Amino acid sequence: MSHRHSDSSLDDKLLEGRFHSELRLDAQGNPESGLPLVRGPLQGRSNAVFQHDTPEPQPSSPEDTGPRTVILSTQSPVALKKGTEQLIPRSLAVSSKAKTPARHQSFGAAVLSKEAARRDPRLLPAPSFSLDDMDMGPGGPLARNLRSQSYRAAMRGLGVPGGEVAPVHLSPKLHALAEESTQPPARNAAKNKKILSRKRAHKGSFKDDPRFYQEIRERGLNTSQESDDDLLDEPHSPEGTRRVDTPIVVQNYRAPQVTWSQLPEVVESGILDTLPAEERKRQEAIFEILTSEFSYQHSLGILVAEFLQSKELRATMTQTEHHHLFSNILDVQSASQKFFEDLERRHKEQVCVDDISDILEEHAERHFHPYVAYCSNEVYQQRALQKLTSSNAAFREALREIEKRPACGGLPMISFLILPMQRVTRLPLLTDTLCLKTQGHPQRYKAASRALKAISKLVKQCNEGAHKMERTEQMYTLHTQLDFSKVKSLPLISASRWLLKRGELFVVEETGLFRKLASRPTCYLFLFNDVLVVTKKKSEDSFVVQDYAQVDHIQVQKVEAAEPCLPGGGNRSSSVPHPFQVTLLHNSEGRQERMLLSSDSASDRARWITALTHREQQGQGPRSKGDLPQVETVKAYFAKQADEISLQQADVVLVLQQEDGWFYGERLRDGETGWFPEDFARSITNRVAVEGNMRRMERLRVETDV
Repeated sequence: MSHRHSDSSLDDKLLEGRFHSELRLDAQGNPESGLPLVRGPLQGRSNAVFQHDTPEPQPSSPEDTGPRTVILSTQSPVALKKGTEQLIPRSLAVSSKAKTPARHQSFGAAVLSKEAARRDPRLLPAPSFSLDDMDMGPGGPLARNLRSQSYRAAMRGLGVPGGEVAPVHLSPKLHALAEESTQPPARNAAKNKKILSRKRAHKGSFKDDPRFYQEIRERGLNTSQESDDDLLDEPHSPEGTRRVDTPIVVQNYRAPQVTWSQLPEVVESGILDTLPAEERKRQEAIFEILTSEFSYQHSLGILVAEFLQSKELRATMTQTEHHHLFSNILDVQSASQKFFEDLERRHKEQVCVDDISDILEEHAERHFHPYVAYCSNEVYQQRALQKLTSSNAAFREALREIEKRPACGGLPMISFLILPMQRVTRLPLLTDTLCLKTQGHPQRYKAASRALKAISKLVKQCNEGAHKMERTEQMYTLHTQLDFSKVKSLPLISASRWLLKRGELFVVEETGLFRKLASRPTCYLFLFNDVLVVTKKKSEDSFVVQDYAQVDHIQVQKVEAAEPCLPGGGNRSSSVPHPFQVTLLHNSEGRQERMLLSSDSASDRARWITALTHREQQGQGPRSKGDLPQVETVKAYFAKQADEISLQQADVVLVLQQEDGWFYGERLRDGETGWFPEDFARSITNRVAVEGNMRRMERLRVETDV
């Protein structure tokens, strides 16, 4: 950074010295004695910024022709203006701030400026002035380099030697040049590759500036068909190409700090000039797994150093709570460390890495088992954190002080606790990207496919471990809370049974089950994957079972509030905003029982109907999903009820149903379904990205058996 600033300062001094020499100014910037001064209108080419207020003057007479005299910018009518309207030619101004040379400007800026110049050549800016544009002559003074046009562009406002240019009459004020709101033209992939081959090398190692894993999004998660050159040049927008005037709604993550093409050893080797495009893309995919693992490891280190090892935080909880909160995070950190060391060792062996599929497969099968134990503990972790934050003031205060530390980057502890779940669910997508980049090489593709299957199997074990632990504990708890004294007992605990949804509903039609209850009775339903249990709530942890029926013997029908089947007519319907009917075809006594129920909201009714008919939906077989809308989660969401789904940031979900601020969807990476709030996701409108997501889902289901 300091070297760049010193170069800019030297540029400014050389520029000032050259102008003093060419314009014959003394050290204070005043004209040397004997220099003729002519006060007159500034001559030069018309500039689009200035507006003509007067008609063009008559051509000059022959008497006026003669040797042209240089008009100093400090003595021109424009320079002599007073106040806020004082103007000087922009090309003669020397910026006091370090300015990046034009040849190093971003590709996006270059495209926009070139497009503007194409539409109006007068808007083409003069190139920046730098040491590279000048040659030192043998006599000592600065001599012009033939490839530089900077000085000629700077002096263009003083007139073109050897030709007559009509004077320009300037208006007293500037008019703003309207920015173009049209979309820039499509970018040329070939041009991008040329830019990439000239990219400046990244100084130092990718380890010098580690970023929080919570703040990055690996490019391997993208399914857009946009070229890799674009992805390397600037961060990718999940919605594809944006209009220039479209605001960015969400910006929660950024790409890793350096790409493979920017590494000093890669740039200095000159391999980019001869390396095929497909091989370069494969190297980028390999390198991204390495850099993202380092970023993940960096965030894990903060979790251990700032939270796990904090004596202040440890003193506010019991040993059991501490274990539930952090589980085996040290084992996870150790597994990540070994994985990164193997990746880095392979990276240092050669500039172009041959393959890392064997490393991925080996660690997924032999060293990543701590992830299964950590994910299985998730239900206890969330419960412990909720209990401590809601009822332990000392814990809240200690946690607040730790989260304020600069090392934590303003991120909450929960964002660090879910890191292993985030990493293990992203690895299959990163490995799938590696598979795509090796399709032209059969042996490498076969090895990458084996690695993908091994990692997908690990993720499946993590999901099953978390579900099994949660379901087992849940069934044992419900077994103690449900009272079957009024009906035939039902053996509740079973390895193949789990809870789908529970909740309280209003009973609209007073059937035999609720005829003796209050004027507006309620019932509490427990819906399992194979049986529906109807209860009456006595307390928060006690429920009296009224009836039950197998899910296969249930019929559900949505009822509108205005329909005449509602008891009480129109007046009653106004108090029953979201009714639906449940019929038990074969209840606990073998009889048919009908219940007309009502929920508080349209979304709650939709969620109950979806849960009660889940068997029917499964029996319909696979449905065409190509036309379903897709959304991408912009921040993590933790399921609060049994029918909801937990999502990680950047998860892609197929929307199966939408109701009153809620989505019911299928998670792309593993096929899990559930409800989640609309606020946690945004729509994917780019058709190319949508089709790419569908192809990836189909490929993952076939390749990994998920």
